[in-house]
Amino acid sequence: MGNCGSGGQSSEPVYDLNFGENPSGADKEVAVEVANHLKKAGDILTQLKGFKGCGDLVREAITNPSQENEERAWAAVVPSVEILKEFYEFSLALEKAVQTLFQTLCRDPQVDQNLADHQALTKQVAEVLDFVLRFDDMKMTNPAIQNDFSYYRRILNRIKLSNKRDAGITVGDELANAMSLFFAYPTPMMNTMIKNTTALTSSNTVSMDNLSKFLAGMANSCHAMVSGSKAAQLSEPQAMLCFRTITGSIILYDHVNPRGAFHKKSPIMVRGAVTALKAHTGSEKTDSLVNALRFNTMHLNEDETPNAIKQLLS
Repeated sequence: MGNCGSGGQSSEPVYDLNFGENPSGADKEVAVEVANHLKKAGDILTQLKGFKGCGDLVREAITNPSQENEERAWAAVVPSVEILKEFYEFSLALEKAVQTLFQTLCRDPQVDQNLADHQALTKQVAEVLDFVLRFDDMKMTNPAIQNDFSYYRRILNRIKLSNKRDAGITVGDELANAMSLFFAYPTPMMNTMIKNTTALTSSNTVSMDNLSKFLAGMANSCHAMVSGSKAAQLSEPQAMLCFRTITGSIILYDHVNPRGAFHKKSPIMVRGAVTALKAHTGSEKTDSLVNALRFNTMHLNEDETPNAIKQLLS
């Protein structure tokens, strides 16, 4: 056990997660299903990292409007929007993966034990949270996404008004509206995670108590990994997987549990987790994860949150 954010004792067990277990039995079927949903995660991050957009062509079409400039910008933006469509469609696959994992890992009364007993599936939860926070971090620093999509919608509306049918439209109105809502959020993947996870509990598909226990155990166990005696044995990617899992688990817990993650009797060791995040001296920075806790949670600034935690995250 370790200290929670208020200085008391965490009520959630802490497990030594190794994330190295191969799935077997019923877990194998679930793991394969989730892996199929997530198989493009690496490609999505690679595409996002290399996404440059069509800024020069779009600016030229707007500042020096002519049929030639607009046609050049449109021809460039259409394949760009195809990539953004892949990002959006992957968020739908992520929704299915999360639903499958949480329904499996949170269905038993002794849900916290699932962290130890189903480590292959637990690792997939960690990989989802790792992907979500990496995607959102890159998206927030890439204005080309919003700029390209805004121009696409602008020309799409003009094409509709002119009744042209052969203008290379691959993303129609309905899909464009859904994509617009998705990309409007600074952190679209985390927003998707929050909406889908809270929907699971509000519909009683997954027990709120069970999911809260699982997320608390996940956060605390990963905190133990990066701050305990074995921390020095972790590679930088392993450490960052743990840090992103801590961050994502706290954010989801704060939205799923009515009291949030920051109050004095919270089962999550928030104070220790944030301290560990801020103290990380590895090659990869954790500033974006601290910011994710600041801006993606909803209970941080409430009266029940100890001042020590508010100051850590100020």
